[in-house]
Amino acid sequence: MNKLTRFVSFSLVWGLLISVPSAVAAGAVKVRLGTLAPKGSSYAKNLEAMGQQWSKALGGGATLTIYPDGQMGSEADMVRRMRLGQLQAAMVTTSGLSEIEASVAVLQSMPRIYRTLEEVDYISQKMEPILEKRLNAKGFVVLFWCDTGFVRFFSKQPVISPDDIRQAKLLVAAGRPNELAIYRFVGIHPVPLEIADILPSLQTGLIDCLAMPPAIALTMPIHSAAPHMLDMNWAPLVGAAIITKESWESFSPETREALHNSALEAGNLIKADGRRENVESISAMVKRGLKVHTLTPEMDAEWEREVEKAYAKVRGIAVPADIYDDVTNQLQTFRAAQPATKK
Repeated sequence: MNKLTRFVSFSLVWGLLISVPSAVAAGAVKVRLGTLAPKGSSYAKNLEAMGQQWSKALGGGATLTIYPDGQMGSEADMVRRMRLGQLQAAMVTTSGLSEIEASVAVLQSMPRIYRTLEEVDYISQKMEPILEKRLNAKGFVVLFWCDTGFVRFFSKQPVISPDDIRQAKLLVAAGRPNELAIYRFVGIHPVPLEIADILPSLQTGLIDCLAMPPAIALTMPIHSAAPHMLDMNWAPLVGAAIITKESWESFSPETREALHNSALEAGNLIKADGRRENVESISAMVKRGLKVHTLTPEMDAEWEREVEKAYAKVRGIAVPADIYDDVTNQLQTFRAAQPATKK
């Protein structure tokens, strides 16, 4: 082997030796994710498991750092931080997603529009691809969708009828003016608050009623200050994990595929765990003194009449008219195809 050949061979080997670790280092992108989910909850644990899978992905994967418990502020704050580059990702409810794209509100801001979780799943399957395109156009990529089942009304005094809730001081998440307007339209007195202020506000009487998934109510614990629950499917709590488009596109196509697959798995687990915990949490709170109030058929019909009045404000204000009409038409189609016992 002559000197030139040895030099070329050495150069190629050395190039490979230094290029492999450089590629791995370049692929190990740091992703900071914020969420209101409590540390130690199934939500946080599933995100942590996703992070472990991300660290093993092709091309160096990603280093995922999770900030639970609202460490990065409210959901609106998290979206703002993502736009500033202080966060790359977040797991937020439709409240946070609506800061980016108003049409996402259709998954949650239509009270009693969904009768069952099967209806939630059906509409989600139809609408999520449309919503993902709209979010993508505004610079955000959906990693996964999830929900925790239906929220329930928890209150200091029994809230059974629409008249009862009109007498209550109802919590509404801060930064949601459209929701405030809708509640006021039907004669309800909403009080906007941040999540961290809920329990102190219940204790001081600033609010005396709120809608929340039972699983989250148990962890706070809401039932200690609001020991009455109305067993009515008001609305599902829907959310998604999102990442900025800029961060997402910094990964190679094969890395994105691996990260997305891990994210979808995490989303499915979060959804399954959340729905299961929602049911189990009611039983746990009943053992601790929670009083559950069920609706008679007559009272159920009264609630239906009341929410129909609110839909005039929901359509075109809380939810864009085209999306609202699409969902109501899709639900009619779904219900018409179900056996009579499920209608």
